[in-house]
Amino acid sequence: MGAALALFDEQGYDETTVADIAARAGLTRRTFFRYFPDKREVLFSGAEHLEQVFAEAVKQAPEAASPMQALRAGLCAAGDVFAAVHPYARVRARVIAANPELKERELIKLERLASKVAEALEGRQATPTLALLSADIGVRVFHRAFAEWVANDDPDALGPMTARMLDELGELWDT
Repeated sequence: MGAALALFDEQGYDETTVADIAARAGLTRRTFFRYFPDKREVLFSGAEHLEQVFAEAVKQAPEAASPMQALRAGLCAAGDVFAAVHPYARVRARVIAANPELKERELIKLERLASKVAEALEGRQATPTLALLSADIGVRVFHRAFAEWVANDDPDALGPMTARMLDELGELWDT
């Protein structure tokens, strides 16, 4: 992944070929395709892990937790996943922002994440509507916090940023 990301950053996503990535990584094209169906998926390969961590934290929140409290647990767990990959995430975000096709793929992945979180909330006895709305809000908060986080120098700030945004969102309900 590092080779692909470096090339995307250096010469642009569209200008980088699978052959370029394989050569930089010391692999054959065939070996590259054993791991990734195309070069785009290099940027999105961790999505399943994020879905699992986020949804599992929602499921494991205390039984008395409200949907928003369960979301907070999921968002904090998601923040922990990213702390170790802050430099990678910054470059990845820059590459995605520069390419409309990748932005679209990012939105598809976020929609899938929201679906998994909604399933987890329904498993906690939330109504389908409340589960979907809560998941949509949680994923939107995550996406907004992630954008702020990659512009920030603190790799551990994602969790606190999401918590702050949820608190600010809570103020909306209190008005």
